[in-house]
Amino acid sequence: MDVQDSRPAESVDGPLVLGTGRFRYEPLDDWMSLPEHVVLGEVAAVAVDARDRVYVFNRGAHPMVVLGPDGGFLDSWGQDLFTKPHGLHIGPDQSIYCTDEGTHTVCKCTLEGRLLMRIGVPGRPAPRMSGRPFNRCTHTALAPNGDIYVSDGYGNAAVHKFSPDGRHLLSWGRSGSGRGEFNLPHNIHCDVDGLVYVADRENHRIQIFDGEGRYQTQWNNLHRPSAMYMTSGPCPLCFVGEIGPYMAHIRDNPNLGPRISILSNGEVVGRLDSHGGPGTGLGQFTSPHGIALDSSGDMYVGEVTTSSWPSLFPGRPLPDKLNSLRKLRRIVEE
Repeated sequence: MDVQDSRPAESVDGPLVLGTGRFRYEPLDDWMSLPEHVVLGEVAAVAVDARDRVYVFNRGAHPMVVLGPDGGFLDSWGQDLFTKPHGLHIGPDQSIYCTDEGTHTVCKCTLEGRLLMRIGVPGRPAPRMSGRPFNRCTHTALAPNGDIYVSDGYGNAAVHKFSPDGRHLLSWGRSGSGRGEFNLPHNIHCDVDGLVYVADRENHRIQIFDGEGRYQTQWNNLHRPSAMYMTSGPCPLCFVGEIGPYMAHIRDNPNLGPRISILSNGEVVGRLDSHGGPGTGLGQFTSPHGIALDSSGDMYVGEVTTSSWPSLFPGRPLPDKLNSLRKLRRIVEE
């Protein structure tokens, strides 16, 4: 597909639509209802359970906020566990794996917030760039056999593998741009064959390994891949949140992001560009940091706008209203 054909379009008489073809989405406004005492901070990650409840891992006073499919508030938890949420996913047994950059830990919890297992010691990071777990870890993934993979990105350049009970099995990677090297491994997923996909953000690629950390191939032509979500099945789609440039002289260059690209076997098959450029308005993105889909194919996008704003709009004050969690309704062709 010619990705230029995926530019957002707005119908004269209808709602705003992002994307084209079979990947078309309507961004929804005011779909979420929260009590006054619950204010979302930056939404680092989002996940959806088997009942289409939405788990919002955010950097506010209530780190985990649980919403119903209609956007209504159900619960919140995690105040005693997390200081800077970063990654989130739900396993086949409906346990939720929460990667906290601030405490340098991974917590496996029930969906109600009861701690089942913790990997890492809160507040005791491994030495920077030591290759040992963890120093500001970023995300987790589960292999089909239950092994746990953790991307360790801000203070390390490694991926770590653990047994289902949390026993460290191996680590691989070092700082660099070669095969098997990383420059901020920011997100990680496994497919049904046990291959491990690592969003190597500042190397502008997704690297793919076997379960023992042996390099297989890589997907290029991405701009700072940050969020990543893979559908299930033998031919998964990969939804990638690409973030914008930080360098001043390319800040306004077109076709770099922030945006969401949809890949099949490494090829772009759909793209949702930020409508009218980066921003906080309907259909716009600032820094898509977390992505999840529900059973209807509707998309939830978590954003870290406070962190990204100074690079996108230097000298401009942060808006009073920030849309840190977006819902995009999938448009199903008749």
